[in-house]
Amino acid sequence: MKKTLITLLFVFSLINIFGQTPTISAPEKPNDVVTNKVINPITKVPLDETSILIYDYDGSLISFDLEAERINWTVKATDAYTEMCANKITLQDGVVYIPFINGEIFAVDNQSGDVFWKSRIGTITDQVVLKNQIPTINNGKLYITAQNNNIYALNIKNGSLIWNYKLDSPNNDIPVLFFDNKIFTQSGTSFYSFDANTGKLLNQKTFQEAIYGKPVTDGENIFIANEKNTLFALSPDKLDILWEFKLDENQHSVKERIVCKDKKIYLAAQGEEVSSIYAVDSKTGTQLWKTDFKGDNVEYITEESDNLWGYTRKKKLFQIDLSNGEIASEAKLTTNPISNFEFPVDDSLFYYSDAALIQFDLKTKDENEVYLRTSLKDDPYSAYLKIIR
Repeated sequence: MKKTLITLLFVFSLINIFGQTPTISAPEKPNDVVTNKVINPITKVPLDETSILIYDYDGSLISFDLEAERINWTVKATDAYTEMCANKITLQDGVVYIPFINGEIFAVDNQSGDVFWKSRIGTITDQVVLKNQIPTINNGKLYITAQNNNIYALNIKNGSLIWNYKLDSPNNDIPVLFFDNKIFTQSGTSFYSFDANTGKLLNQKTFQEAIYGKPVTDGENIFIANEKNTLFALSPDKLDILWEFKLDENQHSVKERIVCKDKKIYLAAQGEEVSSIYAVDSKTGTQLWKTDFKGDNVEYITEESDNLWGYTRKKKLFQIDLSNGEIASEAKLTTNPISNFEFPVDDSLFYYSDAALIQFDLKTKDENEVYLRTSLKDDPYSAYLKIIR
């Protein structure tokens, strides 16, 4: 009893000396945590096939009725420190999955714009968390990488976290690839493969240069470009290098300008004097043809009906025959594309400019303004289009 009393007196003395007992501050929330909120049970939704989705460069997603020429609905992030789209959307079973730069991901009804669930990566409010991402969806999971060193797999039913993994670099702004029940992604100088269901790391291969290209597959192997001038063919099981293809001197930065079809790879590289599009045999890495754009840079390419379509920095729209690399048609645009191309059933294509949604008539070469923005922003980063079908 005497010993206990002495101990208590000692504690009280310490409190009197230092004023009060020390308090332990609560730990900060980690920026890789995922929170989710279900608003409505997710369900398959019929498609609003008269409309097009416009992910505008101010960061708002618009459903626009092409027949009635009116906005159906608009969805925006809860908070974003700057007006910026910088991402793409995925449509599956009538549900639109939207990543926002602040780390939020929404699942939205394509007809009404009603939100099924909201998910958020991290707690950052003054930086870009998701950039250049398009949700990759397979077997009930949504895969995405973030600017916080992490790759995530979310449950598409409610947006909850299934698994995540910390990558080498915080700057992850290339979409992932799902193939053979694996997820492939790059980060810094590393290229990874994960078990798509569990997130178990299967392989990690380290390169001398940063890997900064979108991974694609021909159904057998994986193809990825580094930030400089090399395209690699990798085995999907062990990520062994099967072959390397070198771009011309002073060309680089393939990034997302790569397409794979019928055992051939089509990629566009940038350069100070000449930008080139290459066709490469996916089995051997042999160059099949090359088309040059002198004094200009190819900004975007996509494949449609056995042709390669795209545009350059100097507003040249082009169509290239996949079989021989010859330019089938080209046009000098008066508006500046900042989005992907979408192809309706008629002889036209859609793209978004800094001022309007443009429907380009492939026969007359007319640029028809379908939806006109009420305000313009200097030097917009990007926009994205998706015809609902």
